[in-house]
Amino acid sequence: MRALSLVCTLNASPAPSSSRLLSDQVCAELDKLGVATETVRVVDHDVRPGIETDMGEGDAWPLLRDKVLHSDILVIATPIWLGHPSSICQRVLERLNADSSQTDDQGRPLMYGKAAAVAVVGNEDGAHKVSADVFQALNDVGFSLAPGAVTYWVGEAQHGTDYQDLGETPEAVADTTHTLAANTVHLAKLLKEHPYPAE
Repeated sequence: MRALSLVCTLNASPAPSSSRLLSDQVCAELDKLGVATETVRVVDHDVRPGIETDMGEGDAWPLLRDKVLHSDILVIATPIWLGHPSSICQRVLERLNADSSQTDDQGRPLMYGKAAAVAVVGNEDGAHKVSADVFQALNDVGFSLAPGAVTYWVGEAQHGTDYQDLGETPEAVADTTHTLAANTVHLAKLLKEHPYPAE
């Protein structure tokens, strides 16, 4: 099985990123379950705004889209900004939306056989709201979501600590990340063995 994690931090490489850190922890759990993982920091690529699969010369989305299509699991990792997913995350969801009308040779939307999960970090409240937004968009496009398909960390309101600045991973986050991985892999295997019915 293969998983792709799209990290939607606003910070280009090589800047540290809490979203990347939590993504790496999700991927480590997936690795333990025998899943081959790949991580892409989206802001490092020229992903154009729009709702097409290809926005023309220089657009990096077609390459990333190909990675999505060849994966069984998609992880979206995003920070919280102003109570919402990052603008990079929103752009990824908009580009994925182009495939909502694309079908396989049996008439099923292309993403119907794929599982998805979400990782959220922030130093403000809103992890449930952000995950709900991303869940709905992923489901609209055709991804399936397992129970517990989100892991997150937010600190106390109005503080300045980032996830990457913690001395160690909180036990609750580690446990939630493990559950996300186990349930998502289970769902992805079921989808592979028992696809949704053709249209």
